[in-house]
Amino acid sequence: MEQNNYQGGLQHPVGSGFNAASTSSDVIKGIDLGGKVAIVTGGNTGIGLETVKTLAQAGATVVVPARDVEKARRNLDGIANVEIEAMDLIDPVSINAFAERFLASGRPLHLLINNAGIMWVPLRWDSRGVESQLATNYLAQFQLTAKLWEALKRANGARVVNVSSGGHQFSDFNFNDPNFKSRTYETLLGYGQSKTAVNLFTVELDNRAKSWNIRAYALCPGAVGATELAREAPVDLFQQLGYTDAGGNILPEVAASLKTIPQGAATSIWCATSPLLNDIGGVYCNDVEISTLDADLSLIGGVKAYSLDKASAKRLWRLSEAWTGITFNMK
Repeated sequence: MEQNNYQGGLQHPVGSGFNAASTSSDVIKGIDLGGKVAIVTGGNTGIGLETVKTLAQAGATVVVPARDVEKARRNLDGIANVEIEAMDLIDPVSINAFAERFLASGRPLHLLINNAGIMWVPLRWDSRGVESQLATNYLAQFQLTAKLWEALKRANGARVVNVSSGGHQFSDFNFNDPNFKSRTYETLLGYGQSKTAVNLFTVELDNRAKSWNIRAYALCPGAVGATELAREAPVDLFQQLGYTDAGGNILPEVAASLKTIPQGAATSIWCATSPLLNDIGGVYCNDVEISTLDADLSLIGGVKAYSLDKASAKRLWRLSEAWTGITFNMK
């Protein structure tokens, strides 16, 4: 009987042996990535940078496409086995150009880690009229994965790891007005919708790709401190959410609940490398384990069934092809 994760049918823990406190170094122990090639978007800051370090130290060649190449060079200086390329996820022409350069190298792609994302931003649209969080957090993943499809197939055993978020619980995907052209824009609704889209893409991609020995995973890294994700967030928004005091200082109890960057990268590394996932895909993970389906109502908890819905996943796939003008060559 064919297995897929539509409606969350495979959302059952597998006994990883790790937990929320586990770090990327814990997860990579005993794993040799010599001869493997990885691409990590957003790989010059935060959990993306930690992901790059971990994969490179395990022997992988890691390609880091970055909007700010000079910043990437500074942040990645001294890390062996790293290549830096130019790419801006909000610009579809830039995504295509990067993918074409990689394909021209003739190399297989064993790991594609779609890590980059934005949050807490005002209403903006890309050149196609797609809301910026949806464009950056999701549609860029779809486009980049599609353009790199031949390199993934060439690996004869590849994984696509899509960084999602417990924030998908903010919103289902709104097919009637995904780009906030008619409805009132709320930045967290936009963020939640973009991460629900990531989950829907992952479950559909895995079902379509597994015949080529390519598996896909979505994950929540957890609430991580010391990243750049909130660089555009207004201070009063954090006060309203109860994260900071009147002076904009993070509350001690909130700070204590945050993961470190190595802990935040651990689930990405696990999804990319764990042998426990060799025969399963399309699942949503957090705390270095496959999440349970809608296990609790907190933002950093289980996964919502609507973000793994079969009909929505297929509908979003068709919409994404229309937006990008790109189809996967599934032959």
